[in-house]
Amino acid sequence: MNVELGDLNAFLAVARAGGFREGARASGGSASGLSEAVRRLETQLGVRLFNRTTRSVALTDAGVGLLARLGPALNEVEAALDVVNGFRDRPAGTLRLNVPVSAARLVLPSIVPGFLAAYPGIRLEVIAEESFVDVLAAGCDAGIRYDERLEQDMIAVPIGPRLQRFATAASPAYLDRHGRPEHPRDLLGHACLRGRFASGAMPPWEFERAGEVVRVDPTGPLLVTLGGAADLAVDAAIAGTGIVSLFEDWLRPYFESGALEPVLEPWWQSFPGPFLYYPGRRLVPAPLRAFIDFIKVPADRS
Repeated sequence: MNVELGDLNAFLAVARAGGFREGARASGGSASGLSEAVRRLETQLGVRLFNRTTRSVALTDAGVGLLARLGPALNEVEAALDVVNGFRDRPAGTLRLNVPVSAARLVLPSIVPGFLAAYPGIRLEVIAEESFVDVLAAGCDAGIRYDERLEQDMIAVPIGPRLQRFATAASPAYLDRHGRPEHPRDLLGHACLRGRFASGAMPPWEFERAGEVVRVDPTGPLLVTLGGAADLAVDAAIAGTGIVSLFEDWLRPYFESGALEPVLEPWWQSFPGPFLYYPGRRLVPAPLRAFIDFIKVPADRS
């Protein structure tokens, strides 16, 4: 069976994006071109891969089966072809990273501009989300996660600050009205702006001082999805709605401007910084290898 690699990539683009127009935007092609490629592939395979209506495009059972096996396989093909880039003066190609929103905001800005300037032939695609994903199945070369969320059998390389802290904060006006907590348990009597993961899990607020660890589960008037909606909680805190808990580096600009005041700072808990992780396979794509080498070199990228 003579199936074109381009037709398989077209199928993959449409399946991942959920439609021909969306797939065209993601791949840089045209919707008509993707449609023709998928139609050609279906003819060659003798089976329908998508159910199409004027309103939606959905995978058939055959399409679901093909997608499950094709994504990782094409990633391997792309990685193998990308090895050729290692023989060029400058690696080229696309590097896809799956990262949490906090990393996209706090880690990558000090790295990405310098990296892209050093490797003009590389196109970086960053997918920011908080849910657990299989980076290969998601079509990504690597991801950024914290130690407790790393997948097994992955190679991990430190990236970004090696020590971070969670901070709690509120507006001066809120604290003037309701008082300044002196112990983490005092938060149980305050309006706290909580966050939960896309999975529905809502982590407690954890504090530590002189070896004493305190976990509290306060309540409040606002609950947001961690990552994507965190700025809403920050804005609400600035407006005096309650106390927010977030990465210290995320809140620092508001501390410096006076919009927010640190709360319980002696109790802020430190934790190790994130890692870049990728599959321990023999063929590492040239753009990913360049990125790994770049972040391993100490530099002032602030």
